[in-house]
Amino acid sequence: MFDDAALFPPGDAPMAAAVPAHRELCSRLGGLVGPFVVPAARLAELAGHLPDGAPIGISVIAGAAELPAVVDRVTADPRLTLAAVEVPVVADAAAARQLTRVLAAVLPAGVPAAVELPRTGTRDDVLDVLAAAGLRAKLRTGGLRAELFPSVEELAETLSACTTRGVPVKCTAGLHAAVRHTDPATGFPHHGFLNLLVAVDALTSDTPALAALQEEDGAELAAIVRHWSPERVARVRSAYTSFGTCSVLEPVDDLVALGLLPAPERVPA
Repeated sequence: MFDDAALFPPGDAPMAAAVPAHRELCSRLGGLVGPFVVPAARLAELAGHLPDGAPIGISVIAGAAELPAVVDRVTADPRLTLAAVEVPVVADAAAARQLTRVLAAVLPAGVPAAVELPRTGTRDDVLDVLAAAGLRAKLRTGGLRAELFPSVEELAETLSACTTRGVPVKCTAGLHAAVRHTDPATGFPHHGFLNLLVAVDALTSDTPALAALQEEDGAELAAIVRHWSPERVARVRSAYTSFGTCSVLEPVDDLVALGLLPAPERVPA
């Protein structure tokens, strides 16, 4: 559920600290922790900090031109496992089609790829290409500037466009808390990752998602998900695969506070 994006803002952890912290998170939190997210440009730096032992699963952010060399480099290193690929935003359907050809040629079987969607009128054309190729969509849900946060209306529409096409979603940026809230430091309204889970559940049940994205009562959201059946959980998680967070512990703490997870042993920052 929580892809480890410790290298990215606002955390900006140094590689020397982020790699051992990731291994510790995986040891203590198990399947809650997704792959370690790393830009292609920092793979050489990552290699210099890899310990002996079990390989680390990574999700590499790389453009179409970089992908062949990136895949070769990661798959040749026994200390790494290519868990996923993430591709920066593609502008239109033509760029998306070119990308799918590259991915089909170089991506190992079973490795998912998520492509960031444009927030423009070409979004649905790109989604049609992703749906035909069996790829995932990556949605930007925040960042360091207010304009990087989509409105609840835009997010609901984009999620609907994805789910109606059967395109799984991975989210990035801004989802540090379980529940929608306004950050007191910046004044930015942040989406909640639990809101998105409930919204995707609604959409996969042919129900509008807007109310779920607007909800700011954590107890209400927790009550909705607490008694989901394993089949319902599987359906929702197949549509909403994960999100990147620079602090895995913050979302875990929120779920503990809402009574949705038992308290794990805290991992030192």
